[in-house]
Amino acid sequence: MSKHIAVVLTDYFEDIEYTDPSKAFKEQGHSLTTIEKVKGKTVTGKQGEARVEIDASIDEVDSSQFDALFIPGGFSPDQLRADERYIRFAKEFMEDQKPVFAICHGPQLLISAEALNNRDVTGYQSIMIDLKNAGANVHDKEVVVCGNQLVTSRKPDDLPAFTRESLKLLS
Repeated sequence: MSKHIAVVLTDYFEDIEYTDPSKAFKEQGHSLTTIEKVKGKTVTGKQGEARVEIDASIDEVDSSQFDALFIPGGFSPDQLRADERYIRFAKEFMEDQKPVFAICHGPQLLISAEALNNRDVTGYQSIMIDLKNAGANVHDKEVVVCGNQLVTSRKPDDLPAFTRESLKLLS
């Protein structure tokens, strides 16, 4: 059964951390809605390779419209977590036990949502201490799946495992 996935991102996301999983999700029949402040805006990855047109404004969406949340890494999650609307949006997915996929710096949004206490996670090396301080059980592994809900990975090299485990949760 196909799922509807919310993708929160803004400029300077890690290109391949958006493009690879998105392609795999779509190939499996899932639909994605990209979300930022401005609908119709084009955001650019930090490598300058990926350009993504935003499908919806954060003000137009509600977590109840989606089956899962995908948070690509790069500098994007750090920018998004400065805005209470994205924090609330991410927190709702965690509270509702819906699947959440966060890679690299993606878990930063979940730190700000105070949604990682006692959760098994991983993330980019520079945020490991932040994850620990947020109460998470931190593991330095290519992919960590917490319960039937949360999939996290450290970096672009971990994308095959991240995508594989994310797809398993969607099936």
